[in-house]
Amino acid sequence: MKKQILTAMVISVFTVACTKSTTKTEQVDNADGSVTTTTTTVTETPTTVDTAKINNAKEDVKAKVDAAGNKIDDAAQKAKDKIDATADKTKQDLQKAGQDIKTEANKVGQDAKEAAKKGASKVEEAAKKVKEDLSK
Repeated sequence: MKKQILTAMVISVFTVACTKSTTKTEQVDNADGSVTTTTTTVTETPTTVDTAKINNAKEDVKAKVDAAGNKIDDAAQKAKDKIDATADKTKQDLQKAGQDIKTEANKVGQDAKEAAKKGASKVEEAAKKVKEDLSK
């Protein structure tokens, strides 16, 4: 679409540039001795267009549009690469955080088991003492 618009603009510029304009001035001597001056401007648009110039301009425009398109593509690719790198780093950070949470949870779980064992041992010892006391 951009290429078509640019091509149309180039053709219209060359068409306007190829327009020929001439000005004619005529002086007429009147019978009473006065002089009348008439100025006429004639504009001619040639029926033939210099296709070589148009083709050159068209190729020039095409090359510039292609270059601009390539710059846009390169910028988009660089942005995509940066986004991908950021996403990969974030993924790694999240995986590490998840692993750290799991490790800490396991530590807390082990500590809770140890505390439960100690508590159970104390309850068993207390139960034995109570049983011995009751036996007496």
